[in-house]
Amino acid sequence: MKCPFCSSKDTRVVETRETEEEATRRRRECLSCKKRFTTYEKIENFSLRVIKKDGNREFFDKEKLRKGLLKACEKRPVSNEQVDKIVDDIEKTLRNMQTMEVKSSFIGDLVIKHLKKLDSVAYIRFASVYRDFKDIGEFEKELKLLKNKNNNNKTKLKNKF
Repeated sequence: MKCPFCSSKDTRVVETRETEEEATRRRRECLSCKKRFTTYEKIENFSLRVIKKDGNREFFDKEKLRKGLLKACEKRPVSNEQVDKIVDDIEKTLRNMQTMEVKSSFIGDLVIKHLKKLDSVAYIRFASVYRDFKDIGEFEKELKLLKNKNNNNKTKLKNKF
């Protein structure tokens, strides 16, 4: 490992720890300048390809997914931790699949499912882009479905008590 301070290749591992993100954290010390730095090792065996609407294929990009979610949740009471949890859940679902290619629509449906539970405004924002709403009528239709679902859930709760 090359030292970020003096560029020497003579370093030693001082401490190793596993992290929650399925990575290995290593604390290293440069044998030349004696400074310490941290590195992370992560297995890169996840080479899932996403089939886009136009038929093109690209590698799954976790950060692209995160950015899309953050955009939908902008100025909403949704924390970065909640967004990261959704991204991790979706990535875990994709990792557990028996295929190395998945349609972008499948990923979009997973996002929709998570956002619907988390925040209705973020859900509508994402759905309007993902489903390519053409006019206000499509917004109204989706809002009615969402409103009816919320009313049904409230009725069920009242009936329980």
